[in-house]
Amino acid sequence: MTVEPASSARPLSAPAPRAGAGPAPGPAAAHPPGGRAAWLAWSIGVSVYVLAVIHRTSLGVAGLDAADRFGIGASALSTFSILQVLVYAAMQVPVGLLVDRFGPRRVLLLGVVLLSTGQLAFAFSDSFGPALASRAVLGCGDAMTFISVLRIAARWFPAAKNPLVAQLTGLAGMSGNLVTTVVLAQALHSEGWTPTFTAIALLGVGVFALVALFLRESPDGPSAAAPAARPSLGIARQVRETWREPGTRLGLWIHFTTQFPGNAFGLLWGLPYLVEAQGMTRAAAGGLLTLLVLSNMSFGFLFGRVLSRTARARMPIVLTVIAATALLWGVALAWPGGHPPLWLLVAVVLVMGSNGPASLVGLDYARARNPVERLGTASGIVNMGGFIGTMITLFGIGVLLDALSPPGADTYAASAFRWAFCWQYVPLAAGTLMILRLRKKLAAVPA
Repeated sequence: MTVEPASSARPLSAPAPRAGAGPAPGPAAAHPPGGRAAWLAWSIGVSVYVLAVIHRTSLGVAGLDAADRFGIGASALSTFSILQVLVYAAMQVPVGLLVDRFGPRRVLLLGVVLLSTGQLAFAFSDSFGPALASRAVLGCGDAMTFISVLRIAARWFPAAKNPLVAQLTGLAGMSGNLVTTVVLAQALHSEGWTPTFTAIALLGVGVFALVALFLRESPDGPSAAAPAARPSLGIARQVRETWREPGTRLGLWIHFTTQFPGNAFGLLWGLPYLVEAQGMTRAAAGGLLTLLVLSNMSFGFLFGRVLSRTARARMPIVLTVIAATALLWGVALAWPGGHPPLWLLVAVVLVMGSNGPASLVGLDYARARNPVERLGTASGIVNMGGFIGTMITLFGIGVLLDALSPPGADTYAASAFRWAFCWQYVPLAAGTLMILRLRKKLAAVPA
């Protein structure tokens, strides 16, 4: 396997200034202090991201309940997650620009308001239309969290720690997924739809107060945290110049290709696949979804430690994760009768746990090739990738499930799931080809 040029091993968030790239980063950006104050600021910011993941993944354990409540099939059910992800992806560049210009603290506060409003509306929705609109609002709030936390980390931590902190951010977010699979799934059955989703919405009150009262987004205060508030580039030019960076485009396709298999499984189709196609109980299926979260957290810590030591590990990690995911899903889907053994399902889930952490490698490429005043915009562009891939996968599986099942069927057969899940190989192949193409182009462009 070809390794990257030695120049890629330089600090990941401090590229050399370019002509026309805007003002040089200030002292806070050049020499972030790290230490306890940095971890405190990151912890407050990441609490919003944890909350966002709880909201985002709540439908993953409520998919069957939602189908019964709203009287909808697989295609309509997938529309919930598709719209939420579509809004999330569409908001990434605007949110990146907002973070660059106004700072992450204000963006996080707005995100909490939108998350809570959307989830509260979802709790009281009893028909498909209002519920769909509420998930769109939720997706908008969700979009404002991750990029903001990364920007806080870039201001507080030394450049060499950025890959580790990014992975720890993803790992912390998975704790929100753990809350969903363990607590929310049980609450839905014991307390019911409206009380459960109302309680989740009200969590935002405490998180809003925490951010408003205690978050410092930069060691030198708000003015240093948003250098782009002193505009040097128009919005269109900032987006254009960020996109021209080969590292930004490569980062997007890495994020696209590595994230969507685990994302689509955890957000919506994992529980129906395990219960309806594999005949597992809800408790057993919930256990596998919990294993997915724990695997994600473990890989996040592992990749973070490796990448903080050497940037040369980035592409080997990405290609290994893609190959392992494709191989194990291929074996599971080709298993005679469409009912793979439990050990193989466990292996698939464990490997999918590497998908989210591998997708964050795309953000490392973007940080390495963009100046600090464009980091929010670059992160937004890259962060679109995985959610576009997720949206394509959610929709494709839903449409194929309906097409392969008898009209009016209450459940979907194992054979329908088997062929519908083969759809994953379409975005997987397209994304891998783009990664290989842009990898060569990046190696030919001086850092």
